[in-house]
Amino acid sequence: MPGPMELLLIFLVVVLLFGAKRIPEIAKGLGQGIKEFKKSLSELTKHDS
Repeated sequence: MPGPMELLLIFLVVVLLFGAKRIPEIAKGLGQGIKEFKKSLSELTKHDS
């Protein structure tokens, strides 16, 4: 797990690459992707049981 300094560095690189205005869009898309992945994973485990 990265420490606070590594997370800050990653955040700064993301801001430089994508710009501050696009970060909320990217975070929203990432959150939706994770949600769909978890939903698919739970459906898959239901079918196996």
